[in-house]
Amino acid sequence: MTTPTHDQPWRTASPGQVRDAMIDRVEERLAGLLAEEHRTRRTSDPRSAVLVMGVAELVQAGGERARPAICLTGYLAAGGDPEGQEAVAAAAALELLDTCLVIRADVRDNAPLRRGIPTLHISHAAEHERNGWRGEPRRFGEGTAVLAGDLALAYGDRLAVGLPHEARRLWDDLRAERAIGAHMEAAAATEYLDDAWPGQCLEGCGSGCGAGWYGLRHALLIGAGLAGREDLAEAYEEYARAVHAAWRIRGFLSGGPGFDGDAQFLRDVFFDGQARDRAEETIAALVVRADEALAGARIPRGWRAELAALARELAG
Repeated sequence: MTTPTHDQPWRTASPGQVRDAMIDRVEERLAGLLAEEHRTRRTSDPRSAVLVMGVAELVQAGGERARPAICLTGYLAAGGDPEGQEAVAAAAALELLDTCLVIRADVRDNAPLRRGIPTLHISHAAEHERNGWRGEPRRFGEGTAVLAGDLALAYGDRLAVGLPHEARRLWDDLRAERAIGAHMEAAAATEYLDDAWPGQCLEGCGSGCGAGWYGLRHALLIGAGLAGREDLAEAYEEYARAVHAAWRIRGFLSGGPGFDGDAQFLRDVFFDGQARDRAEETIAALVVRADEALAGARIPRGWRAELAALARELAG
């Protein structure tokens, strides 16, 4: 079955098709914004287009579009209009916030590649060195990449500025929490206080969570708010807590992002087959808890199934 076009009746499409069609519109919104900004900047001063090009290349290189998918699933499950423009703007803003944080994380970690292409700080440092410019290539590359992250965030703010009050409040709160969370994670690692086993996620993450559970929570709540369904806040929050914990344990077991080094040592030395089995059982129980969180919520059966499928996908 193909994804429905904009002029097909939404009642004939599956929930996944409806969401995917909205994600296509998010892609169009991102591409249009960045293309127009690049044209404008290139005309005024080619050097000013460099930052735009860096953001555009990273966005176009793909990625999971996880936050837009989560936001739009929460929105549509809450009865949001599939033609809604505010939801598309919010989802695009969330992707730009992720882009900003990815760029900054790459600088902090001195990562060489992201999504199959050289990271911005590496490519700009190489450009500096090739051209024999004045100063230190590394500092130039890192400084330019940080500015590209700032620009991505500015574009996200541009899209979010017209959101209704509650959605805008959640956006502002998410921006602050993700910045503080990134610092908390880096500080804990620097001070040798980080714990490779994500036990704190099982207990319930809160403000300043280094793993960013609010990225899932806030995306869902923004979707519910845009659909006028603040009554879903408690159910969505409980769902987000369970799914986030399952995702983190899966990341630990599979050695995903944020789980190398000490996590690998812990897995290799202490995690035998029995411990892995217990961890898998915990993941399964958390997915069931996510389902239960939505059981009493006023959500159509098809969308409840879609949220359940999303939980299982994120839990790996």
